[in-house]
Amino acid sequence: MKNLVLLVLLSCSFGGFAQTTWQQKIDAEVWATANQTTFEYFVLLKDQANTSGAKQFSTKEAKAAYVFNLLKNKANEKQGALLQLIQQHQGAYRPYFIVNGIWVKGNTTLLEALAKRPEVALIAPNPRIYNDLPNRPDANPVAVNRGPRAHEWGIGMIRANLLWNHNLRGSGVVVGGQDTGYEWIHPALRNQYRGDSLNHNYHWHDAIHGQISADSVNKCGYDVNYPCDDATHGTHTMGTMIGDDGQGNQIGVAPEAEWVGCRSMENGWGTPATYIECFEWFMAPTDTNNLNPDPSIAPHVIANSWGCPAVEGCNPSNFSIMQLVVENLKNSGVFVVVSAGNDGWSGCNSIENPAAIYEASFSVGATDILDTLTYFSSLGSVTSDGSLRMKPNVVAPGAGVRSSIPNGGYAAYSGTSMAGPHVAGAVALLINAKPSLAGNVDSLETLLEMTADTVYTYRDDTCGTTTQLVFPNNMVGYGRINLYKVLEIIRPDLFNTSTSKIVQQDLRIYPNPSSGMIQVQTSLPMEHCQVTITNALGQVVRQFDTYFNTVLEMDLGTMSTGLYIIKIENETQKVVGKMIKS
Repeated sequence: MKNLVLLVLLSCSFGGFAQTTWQQKIDAEVWATANQTTFEYFVLLKDQANTSGAKQFSTKEAKAAYVFNLLKNKANEKQGALLQLIQQHQGAYRPYFIVNGIWVKGNTTLLEALAKRPEVALIAPNPRIYNDLPNRPDANPVAVNRGPRAHEWGIGMIRANLLWNHNLRGSGVVVGGQDTGYEWIHPALRNQYRGDSLNHNYHWHDAIHGQISADSVNKCGYDVNYPCDDATHGTHTMGTMIGDDGQGNQIGVAPEAEWVGCRSMENGWGTPATYIECFEWFMAPTDTNNLNPDPSIAPHVIANSWGCPAVEGCNPSNFSIMQLVVENLKNSGVFVVVSAGNDGWSGCNSIENPAAIYEASFSVGATDILDTLTYFSSLGSVTSDGSLRMKPNVVAPGAGVRSSIPNGGYAAYSGTSMAGPHVAGAVALLINAKPSLAGNVDSLETLLEMTADTVYTYRDDTCGTTTQLVFPNNMVGYGRINLYKVLEIIRPDLFNTSTSKIVQQDLRIYPNPSSGMIQVQTSLPMEHCQVTITNALGQVVRQFDTYFNTVLEMDLGTMSTGLYIIKIENETQKVVGKMIKS
C-alpha cells in the first residue's frame, strides 16, 4: 500500500517570537494566496497552555478533565478579541482549543488586521492535500483470496489470541481512528460500534463540511451524522483493531472493544483544519451538532495511519504545532498510535514526517508473515527535526493483512497503515487485562517496548549508531510486540504461581539509558539473590550473587552499547527489566 499523505498544521516555536513586523508573521504560502478575493489560513496564538501537569493524576478521567479544562479556558481567555475582529470583517472562522488557534477564511484586509495583533504568533496556510489512498487489494493473490479462519495471522504473531484464551478481548475499552471514515454497518464492525442506528452522538464526527477535492460527487456527502467511508482505508484499519463478524472473520485484535471514529478526508483530500478537528474531537467527543463536549468518554487509544512529507509542506519550521497536539492528547490519557510510514525503500532516516517523528507518538513499523521487517517500513533515526530520535518504537504485522472494506467485503492490504492498528488493538487488550492502565500511557508504552520480541531485517544498514543485533534500533525499535509477555507481568495471578516465581512489575532502573553506573530498585527487599544480565541475543554477559535490600548499584561501564535484560531472583521472587547501555 502506498503511503498516506496528510498535511499537519503549520507552526513555530511558541516562546519568544522575534518578529519585527506583522508581515513576518504570515507564512510565505499564505502570501502566495493573498491575491484571491477570499482565502483560508490558520491563526496560531502565542499563548499556549502547558498540559504536562496532568501527569500528577492517576486516572484517565482525572487527566482528561484537567487537560480539557486547561485548554478550553486558555482558548476562551485569549481568542475573544480575535473572534470579534474576524466577525467585524465578515470572515468565516472555526476556533480550536486542543491548540490555541483559529481557522479563518477572509480577505487581505482581515489578514493584515490579524497579523498586527500582538497575541498572534503565526498565520499558516490551510491547503487542500491529496492523500494517495489504497484502492485495490494487495498484490499477493493468496492473501487476497484467503477466507474466514480461526483468526488472522497477525493476531497470532503478536500473541493476542493467547489473551483471548483468558477471556481478554478488549471489553470495556474504546478505540478510535481518524481516517477516510468507516462503514459502521459492516458485519465485522457494527456490533462493536459504540453508537447505534438511532444514536451517533459522541460516537462519530465528520470534519468534512464541504467539498475539498476536485471530485464533484462524494458518496457520503458532507457533515454526515452517521459513520460513512468514502474510500476503503478507514474501514480496513478499524477492522484490524476490533473486527469480528461472528461468522469466522476474526480480523480484529480486540473484538470486544468498542469503537468511535472521525472522518478527516473527502475523497482522499483533507486540510490541516480537518485533521486537527478530529484530534480535538477525540479529546472531548461531542454530539452530532458539535456541541456539549465530554472528555470523560474519550477513547483510550487512537490509530493514525498517515504522514505528512516535506513535499506537501511539512518541514522543521512548522513541526511544533502537531507535536503540541499529540502531547496534549497523550497528556489527557489517550494513547496515540502512529504508523511509521512506507518509505523504507529509500533507506535510513526515512521516518521524517509528522506525526511519527514525535516522542509523544508511539510509532509503528511493519513486519511480514515471516516476522521480518518489510522493505517498505520507514526507518530512523529522525533527522528531519534535528533530534536524532530513535524510531520506530516497535513493529507489528503489516504485510498482506486481511481486513474489512466497504460493502461488507474483505481484502488484504500492505503498509504500516496496517501495522499501527495491531498496536491500537493490543493496547485495548492490555487495558482490559488491567483497567488501572487506562490513561497511563507511559506505562503502556514501556510495557509494549520492554516485552517486544527481537526481529531481524534483511538490511545491512546501521541507520545511525545501532545495528540489527542491538535493540532498540532504528529499523525495528524494540522489536515486534508480544502481548503474552506483557500479560505475564501485569497479571501474574492468571498463571500457576505454585510452580513458577512471582514476577514483580515495578522494577526500576535508572538512569536508563546509562553509560556507566546504574541503580536498580525493587519494591520489596531481595536480600540474598542472583543477578543475571543477558544481551539481546540471550547470551549471559554477567552473573553474580549479591545481597541487598531494595536498591542495588551496578557499574556497566565495561559493557558494550546495546539492549540488556537484567534479572534478579531469589527463592520466592523474580524481577526482570530492560535497559539500554549507551
